[in-house]
Order: sequence, then structure tokens, then C-alpha cells
Amino acid sequence: MERFFKLKENGTNVKTEIMAGITTFMTMAYILAVNPSILGDAGMDKGAVFTATALASTIACVLMALLANLPFALSAGMGLNAYLAYTVVMGMGYSWEVALTAVFAEGIIFIVLSLTNVREAIFNAIPTTLKLGVSVGIGLFICFIGLQNAHIVVDGSTLVTVFSFSNSIKSGTFNYEGITVLLALIGMVISAYLIIKEVPGNILIGIVLTWLLGIICQLAGIYVPNPEAGYYSLIPTGIFSAPASLAPTFMKLDFSDLISLNFFSVIAAFLFVDLFDTLGTLIGCAAKADMLDKDGKLPNIRGALLADAVGTTVGACLGTSTVTTFVESSAGIAEGGRTGLTAITTGFFFLLALFFSPLFLAIPSFATAPALIVVGYLMMQQVTKISWEDPLEAIPAYIAIFAMPFMYSISEGISMGIISYVLLHVFSKKTKGMSPLMYVLAIAFVLKYVLL
Repeated sequence: MERFFKLKENGTNVKTEIMAGITTFMTMAYILAVNPSILGDAGMDKGAVFTATALASTIACVLMALLANLPFALSAGMGLNAYLAYTVVMGMGYSWEVALTAVFAEGIIFIVLSLTNVREAIFNAIPTTLKLGVSVGIGLFICFIGLQNAHIVVDGSTLVTVFSFSNSIKSGTFNYEGITVLLALIGMVISAYLIIKEVPGNILIGIVLTWLLGIICQLAGIYVPNPEAGYYSLIPTGIFSAPASLAPTFMKLDFSDLISLNFFSVIAAFLFVDLFDTLGTLIGCAAKADMLDKDGKLPNIRGALLADAVGTTVGACLGTSTVTTFVESSAGIAEGGRTGLTAITTGFFFLLALFFSPLFLAIPSFATAPALIVVGYLMMQQVTKISWEDPLEAIPAYIAIFAMPFMYSISEGISMGIISYVLLHVFSKKTKGMSPLMYVLAIAFVLKYVLL
């Protein structure tokens, strides 16, 4: 492992990498429960989707380790799965088989783009200041996701507002909703304290301790499961479970609408969101781990992008939506993960989940939410590296930072950042040294807003 993963060269060891891989898995294990639920709404068999998601995640994570030796984990991307189910299938009227074919086509296109260095060139063309802004923006974005997952932040008349304990008590929802919010807040304090004390494995320990507190509350009758409201038992119903059959979704591709204009628009939407979500995640996580070189480039990025592309193609064949690099990888990086051993550990636990699904599916969102919130704090530290004294560089970075959480999209943050960067540099007549590809990207983003 030392020779293959170059652990000492990357300042890490086997124990740290495995702990980081487990932490990453714990923060993204929710996808095993959420993805079948979302794609099930499109008419897909939930058991088959669970198996496909776990297998596609395993394959993609192993490819990330073998092709790039980077600590990034991959699985079926949130947002892209909802787009497939609720827009392509339920909104546009396509069958889920046709939708999977669009995902398959997207994966093939990405393989070509990865092998021809197009995606790598896009990554390298983005200025270092914007890359730092993307990292900070992702930190705020995943913090917001954590706050939402824990129901600390909820819908309100001001778009979002803080959870009301008094209303929860009055409405009789405290024993299942209110108590989980309280446990998430306690989990934040626990995780923060462990970080302050520099306890090894602090994020993973925070997840487990918060989960255990929830189990204690359930045994004491303080937490009462309410499946109808989406609050399930925190105690695993079992440990072992045989994997569900892939037969209902395996290779169920339908190419009958391949040449229609609407089908191409579907593929284009998948392409755009996946491309820039992946690039944004790679930029943010790599910046947090100090993996970018002096020119702001990420070594082995071609392998990382290829793993992402092959994962999407294989996932479509197995029966799941677009596989992409997960922003939750930052949790493992915060634990010290620096090599492909982290990714391969995460992949191993996805494979293990096939046989121990009751155990992994019992991990509640209120236990993983504090991990996302404190990782947001860790990623925010990159903000000090932005040259705030130079507004021409800093303002586009600032736009990218606020766009991600407020527009709820990594790709939108990159879009806004690049468009503003190019426009401000052109208006200021200071375009020397800017990559020509930045002009192409800015025009493409503007056209995207006009046409898609």
C-alpha cells in the first residue's frame, strides 16, 4: 500500500486513510436511502436501484483510487437524480429507460472529453482566485445542506428560517422532529469540541456519538419514531441482508428517442450540471487538502475525471442516475485523507452496505449533519488566501462564494464566478494572461441561461 498509494510522500498513513474513508462513507451513506426513494418515484424498482447505487459507487471509488490516487468518493449525485425523476420522467414524459439512456450517453461523452483533455483544460483555465472562491462557496453550501438535513433551518415566510422548538412542542412533533434538531445541535458542539482538542477521527467520532445519543433517547422514550413523517427507528432492525436483484434495471436502456431535439436538451442538461459540479467539487476539495500545485493545477486530474465519467456510464447500465464526485469527500479530507486509499475504503463500505444495509440505513441525517456543518467551517479557512485587496480578482470570487449556497448549486456558483470574472476583466481592459478558454466558458454559460 505504501508503494502504490505513496502514503509517506503524501504525509499520511494507513490508519488515517481508512478512518478518512469511513468518515466519507458515513457522511454520504444517506444516498443509499435517498436515491432509491427518488428514482422509485420515476417507476424504477427501489431494491434494484439500491443495489445499482452501491455497486456503481464501489466501482467509481475504486477507479478514483487506481486511476488518480486521490481521496475523492463518488456516488449517484443529488440534484441529478431528482432531475431524472421529476423533470425528465414525470415532467417531460419520458420513460425511465430513456432517461437512463441519456445518462449513459452523457457518460460516453464525458469519457471522450476526459481522454481528450477537454475537462482537464477547463479545470486548468479557471484562475486560482476563483478556485479558492469555489472552495469557500462549497464550504457554505455543504454547511447549508447540513443545516437543512438536521431541520435546524426550515422553510419560512423569509424563504428560510430557524426551527421553532415552541411550535414543535405545541404541535406535538417534538418527540420525533424537535428532539432530532436538538440532537443535531448537540452533535455540532461535540464535533466542534473534538476538533478543538485535535482528537484523531473527530468527525467520525462526532457522527457515532450523536447517533448513540439518539439511540439512548429512543430507548428512553424521548425520541418516538414516526415513519409517516419520515422519522424512522434509530436502532438497526438487523445487521445482515441479502442484496436485492439488479434484474429490474440492469441494461434497461432505450435508444428510441436518441435523435430527437428534446432528448439532446436532456443530455445537455445532464452534461452541464455534472461537468461543473464535478469540477467545482474537485477544485474545492483539492484546495482544502492543499493538493493544487503552484499554478493551481491538480496532479492526476485526468484520472479523476475519467473515473467520474466511467462511473456514470457503468451506473446507467446498472440502473442508477449520474455518478459524480461527492462534496462530502471533504469530510474525509478533513480527517486527513490524501490518497486513493481513502477512496477505496469508501468504495469497500459501499460494497459492504449491500450485505449490511439495515445497519447503514439506520444512520440518521441528524447525526451526519453536524459533520457537514463543521467541514464547512474547515473549508471556509481558504477565504484568507483570496487577495481581497485586489477587487478585480476578489469580486468574482465573492460572487462564486455567495452564489453556491444562495442558488443551491455548485455549478451556478462557477457560472456566475466565470461570467463576472471575464466581464470585469474585459471592462477593466486587464485581460493579459487570461486563458482564451475563459471567454469560451463565459459565452457558453450565458447561452445556457438563455437557451436551457
